[in-house]
Amino acid sequence: MSSSPKRDIILSIYSDKRSVFTLVDIAMLIGESNFKKLNERLNYYVHKGKLFRPRKGIYVKQEYNPEELACTLYTPSYISLEYVLLKAGIVFQYDERITAVSYLSRSVDIEGSIYTYRKIKSETLIVTQGIIQMGNVNIATPERAFLDTLYLNTSYHFDNLNPLDNTLINKFLPAYNSKKLSVRVKKLLSNG
Repeated sequence: MSSSPKRDIILSIYSDKRSVFTLVDIAMLIGESNFKKLNERLNYYVHKGKLFRPRKGIYVKQEYNPEELACTLYTPSYISLEYVLLKAGIVFQYDERITAVSYLSRSVDIEGSIYTYRKIKSETLIVTQGIIQMGNVNIATPERAFLDTLYLNTSYHFDNLNPLDNTLINKFLPAYNSKKLSVRVKKLLSNG
């Protein structure tokens, strides 16, 4: 009878569409309130290779989504900056890092993948305009990533501004509450 709950944890985790879980996520998923007991059971599965623990309190399936991990390592956070700009064709310089905006600045190496976080002020971080939520992944639109990048790096060079929607940029701009950013955006878009 004691082996049944152990199978239930793995079955529950692998049946769930998410690939990254916090200890609290797993506790809620299986209805376990004893965190110490749950942590011991999860450590067993990590030791057996059925789960991976990239950070204390975070567990991932063997085939996990790196974008999902990026949003779970530090919360609140969302994927933005160079990662989004590269995918949207706004910058051309290849960068393999997953870049995100959060409440802190930090770089983390997990299994050879680099996750880079840049700190942005809390009032801007909590504004959800221009952030798309897909399951456990929060990712900026290209327009939001453009503004985040320009806010954090005043002299950043963009290769191609054509994919950007100027209406959306102007809609998201007030979240930054920065006159200097507004001036830089207006100058870039008028030249672009």
